[in-house]
Amino acid sequence: MGDGLRKIIHLDMDAFYASVEQRDDPSLRGKPVAVGGSPEGRGVVAACSYEARKFGVRSAMPMARALRLCPGLAIVRPNFNKYREVSGQVMAILRSVTPLVEPLSLDEAYLDVTENSLREPLAMEVAKYLKRRILQKTSLTASAGVAPNKFLAKIASGWKKPDGLTVIAPEHMEAFLQKLPVEALWGVGPVTANKLRAIGIEKLVDVRAADEEKLRRTVGSLADWLKRLSRGDDPRKVTPNRPWKSISAEDTYPEDLTELKEMRAEIERLTKRVAASVAKKGLVARTVTIKVRYPNFTTVTRSHTDEAPTAEAKRITERALALLERTDAGKRPVRLLGVGVHGLSAASQPLPSVAALPFDGEA
Repeated sequence: MGDGLRKIIHLDMDAFYASVEQRDDPSLRGKPVAVGGSPEGRGVVAACSYEARKFGVRSAMPMARALRLCPGLAIVRPNFNKYREVSGQVMAILRSVTPLVEPLSLDEAYLDVTENSLREPLAMEVAKYLKRRILQKTSLTASAGVAPNKFLAKIASGWKKPDGLTVIAPEHMEAFLQKLPVEALWGVGPVTANKLRAIGIEKLVDVRAADEEKLRRTVGSLADWLKRLSRGDDPRKVTPNRPWKSISAEDTYPEDLTELKEMRAEIERLTKRVAASVAKKGLVARTVTIKVRYPNFTTVTRSHTDEAPTAEAKRITERALALLERTDAGKRPVRLLGVGVHGLSAASQPLPSVAALPFDGEA
């Protein structure tokens, strides 16, 4: 990929939880499968097979809705102990070629293979080796993206799924960036994407020419970072064994929220995103925090800590909504809402109603 440039791989297991279940239960192979909670309760889809996705089933979707979309859906309760065991096998294979492995969750990681134990100068060949070894060891497929930085490697790994391999060489970076929608930017979900489109930003590269003040009003402190990414510039290093200290989600609204009902709905939506991320990483949390920003930019936070850690969206949502009652939300308009969790630790028990991270789309 050229001297002096980093060689980064983002490796992502394909439909990880569902694929493990299909591997271990032959009766599930080739069938639509969802891993998650009960459709009779408030269970949601943690992960689903590619067969289920053809029916419109997606992660973080209520299981009852998934069952309506796909009446023949096989529902399997998550077994995080098993997923962690398989994840350990995968991470050991990754670390066999470089110590610079940064796990993002049980089923994905970044690797810096600029130097590697294979003494292979082409990162593409390292990625092929890793995919082959993972299949041999676990009978599961993985998709990989190869690029000079994390941002592009992450996008590349999702370009051809399942069992894909996409390489973005430095000389092809600009052509690749020109193809991408604004959603491809790290930190831009559906809500933020709609806000950016409202100010005329449709494609990733449109951010480059965006009016600075208008962009900052729309995405706040994220503006400078998005400008950098729009040029394919991501200096973040691959950091091994990064501990998760907190996980959060927040949104700034183009128009202030004025009704308590819509504020509560937003808190519920943000909580589902956070709980999904916590569960996908195999973690549980003790502390729930919310952030509320009023039109005059006054910002308040409220927190609650429980002795019993959890990743259940229902429990986190109940606590977040209770914290909202301790603010002036509903009495005053709200410009921004956020939900976060802290006090994270590894989950010791399978959790029946968790969801996989819906941030970038299910892998």
